Amino acid sequence: MRPPRRRRRWPWVLLGVFSLLLGIGAAGAWWVWSNYEDQVREVLGWELPNDYAGSGNGTEVLVTIYAGEIGADVAESLVEQGVTMTFDAFYDLLLADPSIQFIPGTYRLQEEMSAQSALDALLDPANKVELTATVREGLRAGEVIEALSAGTGIPLEDYQAAIADPSIYGIPAEAPNIEGYLFPATYTFEPNTTAEDHIRTLVDEMFSRLDAAGVAPEDRHTVLTKASLIQREARLPDDFYKVSRVIQNRLDDGWRLEFDSSTQYGAGETGSVWSSGDALDDDNPYNTYVIEGLPIGPIAAPGDLAIDAAINPADGPWFFFVTINLATGETQFSETLAEHERGVDKLRAWCRASEENAVYCE
Repeated sequence: MRPPRRRRRWPWVLLGVFSLLLGIGAAGAWWVWSNYEDQVREVLGWELPNDYAGSGNGTEVLVTIYAGEIGADVAESLVEQGVTMTFDAFYDLLLADPSIQFIPGTYRLQEEMSAQSALDALLDPANKVELTATVREGLRAGEVIEALSAGTGIPLEDYQAAIADPSIYGIPAEAPNIEGYLFPATYTFEPNTTAEDHIRTLVDEMFSRLDAAGVAPEDRHTVLTKASLIQREARLPDDFYKVSRVIQNRLDDGWRLEFDSSTQYGAGETGSVWSSGDALDDDNPYNTYVIEGLPIGPIAAPGDLAIDAAINPADGPWFFFVTINLATGETQFSETLAEHERGVDKLRAWCRASEENAVYCE
């Protein structure tokens, strides 16, 4: 049989001391109050509330839970940001249910929430604040940052400033700009991140994909330049590898690439199947009708398929290709110029076949 619990006598002793000090004077009473306020309140039944009532006062607060934080960290953060009244009110809820787990991220709460309301809000995915942007394959850098700005709400000017110096992201010195180094994907960013943070994420993702594909750092620029050409020229998955073979065959035999995609990029042209005469004559390091070998750098954002095709071209004798149906992406690959010219004739005939087709050919 357990011995009876000894009753705690300190409240009565403390009350007696407090009463005695009241008789001595205000100074003594203040000393007791300053050092034993909680105990005195408990004895006298004057306890202060330790929790707010309701779901907040309407003033929004963004609370961030970082990876590795424990419940005590969250409870402390809520108090510091004015969401909950006390640490204990929130932490006691966590002690009562050890199964509670928080997902790192930033959440939309309010000031002066009850501990239960704050807990419910943190466990509701609808309150998680995220900035999402989708970058499609084949976009130019200017289009990439426009997509980022549209998705995150961060001004385009911030992204323009963030890409001004590509070297800060580890992009090789041979790259004339950040073009081709921004990996296309859907991204989710925390609300307290910057345009520079986002650009770094895209570049790091591109490096990660190149590493996974077995591309050595010193070969990144060449691979991305080829991959970007493939991304802009090929339409169907198998054709990515055939376009890569055309590039390699022409480089091996010392031919100019004569790619309209690169030539138009250098001249600042967009959207047309045909390069203008000005673009073809323009003397710039992207005009593959003029220069020997690859252009000075990538012309767009290549995805995984284009990167793999750049590394692993298909086997074949082709030196030419032309898309003969712009709606379906059907492309003719040819070994001789005569065969290629017949393919170009097919494309022109397709463009003239209907008004619907003609829209693709403008």
